[in-house]
Amino acid sequence: MPQHVCNGATLMCSFGVAPSTLMVLPQNRTLTSNMPAANIMDNKPMVNIMPFGMCTTPSNPAVAAATTAALGVLTPVPCVPVTPAPWILGAPTVMLGYMPALDNTNKLMCTWGGVISVVNPGQVTEQIP
Repeated sequence: MPQHVCNGATLMCSFGVAPSTLMVLPQNRTLTSNMPAANIMDNKPMVNIMPFGMCTTPSNPAVAAATTAALGVLTPVPCVPVTPAPWILGAPTVMLGYMPALDNTNKLMCTWGGVISVVNPGQVTEQIP
């Protein structure tokens, strides 16, 4: 069974060069393993989703500009996640704040083409059916 995701979970983007940490605000007033539990709406850039070091996708306009300036040599730039949509799927059997809970199998899409996934859910004792 999937693990429930909470504050402090480790995330990775397919176009990022470093892992990041999920920040979950205690607004849903639900804990999992004594940490604030996440739902699919914990997708706000720079609030919930922190940068992944450097961005390497050419579809990011900043990377494209830096690559052009370097005469075509792929040039990563600092990551600024752009995640306007909620996490995909969620756990429909567990609702937190009227939204499905987030488990470690869910994905989040970045506008620039990256797929953000959960590497470590932040806790290992609570599972979601």
